[in-house]
Amino acid sequence: MLIYIHGFNSSPASFKAKLLKSYMASLGLEQRLLIPELSSIPNKAISQLEKLIRNPKLTNRFGTNCPISLIGSSLGGFYATWLAEKYDTRAVLINPAVNPYDLLDEYLGENTNFHTNEKYELTKEHIDQLHNLEVDTITKPDRYLLMLQTGDEVLDYKLAIEKYSAIPSIVEEGGSHEFMGFDRHLKTVLAFCGINCLKTYN
Repeated sequence: MLIYIHGFNSSPASFKAKLLKSYMASLGLEQRLLIPELSSIPNKAISQLEKLIRNPKLTNRFGTNCPISLIGSSLGGFYATWLAEKYDTRAVLINPAVNPYDLLDEYLGENTNFHTNEKYELTKEHIDQLHNLEVDTITKPDRYLLMLQTGDEVLDYKLAIEKYSAIPSIVEEGGSHEFMGFDRHLKTVLAFCGINCLKTYN
């Protein structure tokens, strides 16, 4: 079971989410992918994700051979790191935010989600919630896959290289925060998460 975690001001309608959904459908695996629409409030978003991870109907849906893996983009990568450490899951981090509590200071006040047009207020309390989700030490580097593009116009990729220095990584020159050419890595991402794209699934 895969859970895709979108980033700040994003949604299940994002480019990578739709690409992953389409690819999983082409393999007949659409039922093994969840792309929740997350709250803009950090604690609420984490609560949503934890309910999915702890849901026995999902964890038992395909048996023990289909454990939960996380794919997190940007702020979703930050969330995925905290969740992977707590629940011992695999996690693919795509241009992950390393210090979102600093980056989001400029968004304090009213915001509008890029995809849903939802209006909400970001407060100092929400920034504090992000601080509480900080992971200081990566305990099992082999449970992660880091994917970065140096042309990320939103985040400094060097911070992620430093934070996740011990984990397997794919670092590409150029690109963007969206991670251009993500489709080229779908088989690698799914293989890391335990899904063989060459196998026929029922």
